[in-house]
Amino acid sequence: MKRRMHRLFKKDGRIFILAMDHGTGLKVLPELNDPGVLIKVAVENGVDALLTTFGLAVTYQKEIGEAGLILRIDGGTSQLGPKGGVAGRIFTVEDAVKLGADGVVCMGFPGASSEDVSLKELAHFVSEAYHWGMPLLAEMLPMGWDTQHWTPENIAFACRLGAEYGVDFVKTQYTGDLESFKKVTAGCYKPVVILGGPGGNSEEELLRTIKDSLEAGGAGVAIGRSIWKHPNPGKYCRAISMIIHEDASVEEALQELA
Repeated sequence: MKRRMHRLFKKDGRIFILAMDHGTGLKVLPELNDPGVLIKVAVENGVDALLTTFGLAVTYQKEIGEAGLILRIDGGTSQLGPKGGVAGRIFTVEDAVKLGADGVVCMGFPGASSEDVSLKELAHFVSEAYHWGMPLLAEMLPMGWDTQHWTPENIAFACRLGAEYGVDFVKTQYTGDLESFKKVTAGCYKPVVILGGPGGNSEEELLRTIKDSLEAGGAGVAIGRSIWKHPNPGKYCRAISMIIHEDASVEEALQELA
């Protein structure tokens, strides 16, 4: 367990994850026509770990190289399926072990209509991950994807619940300001990383959000669409990495994109 966590988190205790697990449920074309090119560029420019689907992990092992690998082991319906599907297990932690993964990821939806199913699945994955010595990242989102309930108080509760269930680190939504996010990280005794959202924020806005989250005690980011939809993903990765691992200012990071 500790060896895998050390591969994911750097010596500063922070992590920069590129999320590429969208292809099982959302539209990723044409931006991800050639995932191998993006993976190679991202790793060369400071990404610490890739959060991927099973297919990507198997196919692009060479491009992932020495970077950390986090495997998505649950899933719901695709964009062609019925809305409101419940994320359930689709792969096992043993599958991740066979792939040489350093971690696994699943969802956790406290307060959602499917809360009983979601939290039972979360407990199952925690137990299985503990058995294999595999770090588990849980995306803890209050009420699931019903964003109107993503208040700072609910996010803090969801993250703490994840820690109480035994996850090793948590991925969640940034609360919008430094002071409220301090309460999230203070109330969760496991590392908290923020998600990147749908990718509509400006470069400066996203970089400032990352900077503020770190100053509030966050442990890093898991960002997908904002990076792989960007016209220059390599430069964007470099700018984000500067903020996470070099304590660069937003202004300094923006110079990488000039």
